[in-house]
Amino acid sequence: MQVDDEGYTQKLSKVEITLADCLACSGCITSAESVLITAQSQDELLKVFAENNSKKQNDPANAKLIIITVSIQPILSLSARYDLTPNECAGRLSGYFKSLGADIVVDMTIAEDFALLENEREFIKRYRTRESDNVKNILPMLASSCPGWVCYAEKTHGSYILPYISTTKSPQQIMGSLIKNWVGTKQDVYHVTVMPCYDKKLEAAREDFFNQNTQSRDVDCVITSNDSRMPNGVKRPPGFSVTSVGISSCAANPSRNPNCSSGLG
Repeated sequence: MQVDDEGYTQKLSKVEITLADCLACSGCITSAESVLITAQSQDELLKVFAENNSKKQNDPANAKLIIITVSIQPILSLSARYDLTPNECAGRLSGYFKSLGADIVVDMTIAEDFALLENEREFIKRYRTRESDNVKNILPMLASSCPGWVCYAEKTHGSYILPYISTTKSPQQIMGSLIKNWVGTKQDVYHVTVMPCYDKKLEAAREDFFNQNTQSRDVDCVITSNDSRMPNGVKRPPGFSVTSVGISSCAANPSRNPNCSSGLG
């Protein structure tokens, strides 16, 4: 119902929201979204860990290299929640994932730096192109690493706004490209990111980031700090035994740096 300034009420038409309007936020769960979240969840990750740990013992040739990339936002959120320093929280998260079977745990820093550099280069290129060729529809350049915003812009404004959106990948997807192209082969690496929001699950599942030739995604699984078991890696329960292990910052080339071979910083 809507009430106008004079106090009269008017019954509004029924609002219909389709799956095409879904931004994959955590506000509600549809049947289709529940499938997405099941495939992008800590339960799925634990299943992968269990299967891979078994292969390491019985069939090491077919075991995958599991790499975890941790964004800074979940580290800060969990450190504030459990009264830890960011470094201590990062170390506990790293130790937690390694205790489950992760081979390498890295942070997102280098991908964030690449994203800033690429956005800078793209803006300069657009600016010079407009000045020299008098090309329209290239400025202002809109940049966002939030997949919810990008999804909203695509679905509500379409071709009008798309030319203005930066073509640079988000840090999550840049990290996926780095890891899948620099460490082993794409099929041998299982890449997990720990991110601050559910929209990142939707981003990782986009067809844009699926390689048909290798049948592999840049990011195989996304979990958030809200996933039910994540706090177990950082809080201080009685008998807490997970060892704090430093996160590697050698993500650009972990396979060729001896300090990164085990994922230790």
